[in-house]
Amino acid sequence: MFSNEKKINLLFLSWLILSLILVFFIIVVGGLTRLTDSGLSITEWELFSGILPPLSDRSWLIYFEKYKLIPQYELLNYDMTLNDFKIIFYWEYFHRILARLIGIFFLIPLIFFYLSNKINYKYIKICFLIFSLIIFQGVIGWFMVKSGLVNDIKVSHYRLSIHLSTAIIIISTIYWLIINVIKQTNKNFFVFSMKNTPYFILILLIFFQIIVGAFVSGLDAGKIYQTWPLMNNNIFPNDLTIDNFNNLLEFDDRSLVQFYHRNLAYLILIYITIFSIFIYKKKLHSLFTPTLILLFFIFLQAFLGILTLVTNLNIYLASAHQISAVLLTLSAINLYYFSTK
Repeated sequence: MFSNEKKINLLFLSWLILSLILVFFIIVVGGLTRLTDSGLSITEWELFSGILPPLSDRSWLIYFEKYKLIPQYELLNYDMTLNDFKIIFYWEYFHRILARLIGIFFLIPLIFFYLSNKINYKYIKICFLIFSLIIFQGVIGWFMVKSGLVNDIKVSHYRLSIHLSTAIIIISTIYWLIINVIKQTNKNFFVFSMKNTPYFILILLIFFQIIVGAFVSGLDAGKIYQTWPLMNNNIFPNDLTIDNFNNLLEFDDRSLVQFYHRNLAYLILIYITIFSIFIYKKKLHSLFTPTLILLFFIFLQAFLGILTLVTNLNIYLASAHQISAVLLTLSAINLYYFSTK
């Protein structure tokens, strides 16, 4: 009896780890889909009918003709060939297939573990929350794609930020649950106290930076001011005029969004450095390793961000920059977890 229960718990943990890997992988593929401007290549949701890719020349032409009707083709890719279209199509296709796979991979084992009555019910409740977020993510994904099919050559950067933020919340929740399962405990994330406040501020700053990063990506704001440390010999963009407070909230402005992204990065870097010094001075030995991991990823993220900018958004560096953002988020959550009792 005990042996069977132990096996199911191990199976549950393995399932969560594989789920985390799949979510991490889809974030990477999603980032590359955006970087290759492939997200609008499939102009319909096709929840069930799009499981298989086009298998005939006629099917390919149907998809291509639909793509030709949207502004991205008419204004940007009017000289695209069918072979060129196939490349961007497959990026979006694999992104959607992965999304379907994650949904099925999460739902079926979840039903099994729920019916087994051998998994901590608090863990199961969190899993149902995660599955709800996965469903919500699918709806947001299509809501985002729709924004680029009518009046623009790309998706709304606001909807893109919601899509990315939801993915970050999903992977973070899975990660927190995995640690709980490994430690055989049930720590709550939202435990507000003076002691936890610095960790919440850190996680919130990184989360805001991810949102602003999505704005930069959605607006292609990284394609201007490709110099560092200054923005074309200026601290503040020289094409901006700030007449009132509302001008500071113009999140459709590429220059302003890049300015915020740069300076929020400096703020996070300074905050983590000071926070790390505090941890070492207070001799919080249990936090030394999580702090070193956090320091590694914040400096890696800053380095990759600078390289991405000055190399005219090299796609490999840009993808690595996004990957390290996810790892930075998880390292901050990891530090917070081991600071709690």
